[in-house]
Amino acid sequence: MKKALIFGIDEYPGLTKLRGCVRDATIMAFALELNRNGSPNFKTRVHTSDAETVSSELMKQAITDLFRGEADTVLLYFAGHGLVDSQSNQGYLVSQNGTAENWGVSLEEILQRANRAHPNIRSTIILLDCCHAGIAGEVNALEHQLRASVIGKGVTVLAACHRDELAIESSGQGSFTQVLIEGLRGGASNVLGKITPASLYAYVDQAVGAWEQRPVYKANVQKFTNILTDVPKVPIETLRKFLIYFPHAEYKFQLDPSFEPDRGEETERLKDIAVNPSNVQIYREMQSCNRYGLIAPTDYPHMWHSAVFSGRVQLTALGSHIWRMAKKNRL
Repeated sequence: MKKALIFGIDEYPGLTKLRGCVRDATIMAFALELNRNGSPNFKTRVHTSDAETVSSELMKQAITDLFRGEADTVLLYFAGHGLVDSQSNQGYLVSQNGTAENWGVSLEEILQRANRAHPNIRSTIILLDCCHAGIAGEVNALEHQLRASVIGKGVTVLAACHRDELAIESSGQGSFTQVLIEGLRGGASNVLGKITPASLYAYVDQAVGAWEQRPVYKANVQKFTNILTDVPKVPIETLRKFLIYFPHAEYKFQLDPSFEPDRGEETERLKDIAVNPSNVQIYREMQSCNRYGLIAPTDYPHMWHSAVFSGRVQLTALGSHIWRMAKKNRL
């Protein structure tokens, strides 16, 4: 069971109007509901300011419901105003009726609920596209001179910016969410099609430059959970054949011209060597693996040369990792 609670607030009485939060929330919900093969993923609840008043009371009740009961994974996404209260030095997700007496929901309260929910809820993912989001997980110590991060078991936080920064909007969308969505649409998937919080953060991290606003990642996990499953870059059936083609991870597989039907300028030289359809199938699978960095030629720079000149291929470091997963029946 996977549940996602999504907030998007543009309209704030007395505060700066935001432009892209409702849109971001709607797109995020759509991205999370289904895996790329169309199978169900997260069961989502969406609260946006264009459809209802997203009050402090609504937010607190919805978050309480999110962490109630049992689930494999729960995900909380917020796009709107965030702030650090100068009196309490706590971070808040600001509701539409938030005031200095009650800004909305404190990040400390959210993390306390997430921490207490484990292990009934095995994994909690918190995505924050709001100003000062990086304060999530910090607690006061030594009269605010020292701050430590307290993230409970199974909890992951991805935040748009550090505690002292403002989240950036561009082209009517949160810059952080824009990159998150790109990652969820396949940019952050590994060769098996798995998108985890760590791979999603890595994608965001690589997408922004050294001088741009940097995202924040905090986690206390022993095992990564899948946010979403993309279509594998190489069919799983092909990856399982690594055990057939490579008896051990360091094995070098011998190619020859019978594997390559498109012989180009070498056609005349190889006219007496028949093409073997079974070998061609193996070769096409290996070419696919080479495209994604799993197999590499050892004697020539390209797969084509390895075939027509009888070279060999071997598993890369990533390919060896996949081989070991296949060996342990983990594919």
